[in-house]
Amino acid sequence: MTTRLAVIGCGQWGQNHVRTLKEIGALAAIADGNAERASALSQRFEVPARTVDEILADPGIAGVVLALPPRLHGPTARAAFRAGKDVLIEKPIGLDLADAQDTARVAKAEGRLLMVGHVLRFHPVFEALDALVREGRIGTVRHIVSTRLGLGRFLGMDAVWDLAPHDLSLVLHMAGGAPDAVDTLRRTVLSDETDAADIALRFPGGLTGEIHVSRISPYRDRRFSVIGTKGMITFDDLAPEGQKLALYGHEVWRDGSHFAFRGADADYQPTEPGLPLDRELRHFLHCIETREEPRTGSEEAVETVRILNLASPRAASA
Repeated sequence: MTTRLAVIGCGQWGQNHVRTLKEIGALAAIADGNAERASALSQRFEVPARTVDEILADPGIAGVVLALPPRLHGPTARAAFRAGKDVLIEKPIGLDLADAQDTARVAKAEGRLLMVGHVLRFHPVFEALDALVREGRIGTVRHIVSTRLGLGRFLGMDAVWDLAPHDLSLVLHMAGGAPDAVDTLRRTVLSDETDAADIALRFPGGLTGEIHVSRISPYRDRRFSVIGTKGMITFDDLAPEGQKLALYGHEVWRDGSHFAFRGADADYQPTEPGLPLDRELRHFLHCIETREEPRTGSEEAVETVRILNLASPRAASA
């Protein structure tokens, strides 16, 4: 029997979950505060539109996907855990650390799975990058850079909270732990909130990272780079197929009292096809069926909220 899920919150990103789960064959129901939108989606995807309480009371629904305003994620997730459901929560899982920790605590107490929707962790290009780094192709990792620039998405949440969770998830995974220092430069330019920010991270052992986000950039940039002692590797999400993952044999070394370097052309690496959201949802279904801890579980979800609060505390109190 196919594991059945419901989607609660059917805005722009929630509709992507609805469509993908329908294609997978795992969509049981939807719920949305906008009755007209819920009705339209119910007809389009041939799935019942129900209330949240009805979904949580249905024993035939094993888990729920929450794509709500972040302030509603915690209370709704905790109710779902207590109703015996596993939950995939879109990022961020809450707007303050105490709320996020409470959500993780209830999930553990109820024996349920909590997964956070850090969809880029399931991108096949990132997975290929991760494998190459773990194989030692660039030596010891020393620095990580993530850039997410574009125009738009003024959604009542500042650029740090809206854009940086994606990048934080990738950086935390590559670093293998939590940073012991977070420094941020935020700028309000064209709106009333943070429009652009630079986040510097320092990890135990000397590894460092930097995240650059902006919603007021005249051009788009979606790159993730890892710098090692024997080379560098970049995932460029906007590059043409076949050129998204580039390995550079760049080297820097001490030559007497000076440093020398040698550059190399991009060596494009093969990657598997696949849609990140489809892979993410299939992973969630697999975890429900096997009781395996999700790749993007509660620890990462809480740590991301902790760093976001350090990076942009005004947004958390809004």
